Amino acid sequence: MRTQVCIIGGGPSGLLLSQLLHRAGIDTVVLERQSRDYVLSRIRAGVLEWGTVELLREAGVGARMDREGFVHTGTYLAARNRGFRIDFNELTGKKVMVYGQTEVTRDLYDARAAAEGTVIHGAEGVALHGLDTSSPYVTFTKDGTEHRIDCDFVAGCDGFHGPSRKAIPASVLREYERVYPFGWLGVLSETPPVSHELIYANHERGFALCSMRNANLSRYYVQCPLTDKVESWTDANFWDELKRRIPEEAAATLVTGPSIEKSIAPLRSFVAEPMRWGRLFLVGDAAHIVPPTGAKGLNLAASDVYYLYHGLVQNYQGDNEGIETYSQKALARVWKSERFSWSLTTMMHRFPDQSEFEQRMQEAELDYHESSEAAKKVLAENYVGLPY
Repeated sequence: MRTQVCIIGGGPSGLLLSQLLHRAGIDTVVLERQSRDYVLSRIRAGVLEWGTVELLREAGVGARMDREGFVHTGTYLAARNRGFRIDFNELTGKKVMVYGQTEVTRDLYDARAAAEGTVIHGAEGVALHGLDTSSPYVTFTKDGTEHRIDCDFVAGCDGFHGPSRKAIPASVLREYERVYPFGWLGVLSETPPVSHELIYANHERGFALCSMRNANLSRYYVQCPLTDKVESWTDANFWDELKRRIPEEAAATLVTGPSIEKSIAPLRSFVAEPMRWGRLFLVGDAAHIVPPTGAKGLNLAASDVYYLYHGLVQNYQGDNEGIETYSQKALARVWKSERFSWSLTTMMHRFPDQSEFEQRMQEAELDYHESSEAAKKVLAENYVGLPY
């Protein structure tokens, strides 16, 4: 098989890159180890920067998002069971869209199917070859038969555990990581959201977040030790703990109900450099992970796609500047978003060895954000998304 760009990974970043390149007349093949149903079963956050919203529209997959998504012009921060609002629109002239990552992926799958794009599921043992030559190729096994795809370029959109990053020589690759000593216990419930905008709560018992998927589907989180087991958290325990941590007015109006999904997610910050080696480009979680506090995971993947898509289009038009500078441009934005996610995580969470002094410092930081327009603007600029 021959294609121009072989994309490893059929999640949102791989599918978005494939869709954009298709609309630019560039042929792709997407390889995905899991089934489509498995990919669509993943529960992920859904706060989209406006740059991501515009990129999805450019890809021709924005219609359902525009109908069903929730436009948010601000968010709430809280400490000591009281909150205040950060007005994105007033401070930056921008906003965000709340639309689940699963729905983004579903829309992209539908678009690729409508265009008869090649997405191969069940691709096992994917291996990358000749990346430092002008003739790279990818091999994989499906249903017991080995296949080969010759291509011009390989896009590694295969997540943290995929083979793409591992194909870069150890002498070239540099990795930076911080693993946080806690996790998020998340609950999905068929209940109306407690607020029409997200609430981020700092509390001496730990962080909490109130989010939503739609008008009747809520997503809530509480910080918990990584040693906790999901089975040890009953629904009643979860709701009681959430109420203790969020603003009093929110706790008083919170509608509770049976959980339909419950899981504990670890938190880490991770960056791999460079994001290009030879004919290979790393995209999204293959190159970087952020804690979910700043809502940057999918959005950073989208900005990687933006840089790579434009670079590849320019390359096939005879200008290779975009692909030559891809890693530099992408990493400049990655590190700024890592900084924001790290700072917000540090400000909002209770660390295991945290003293009362450090708790009061967090509360003072939040008090400063409430009283300072400059501090609010810095947070708002980062939350709605730095420019590409």
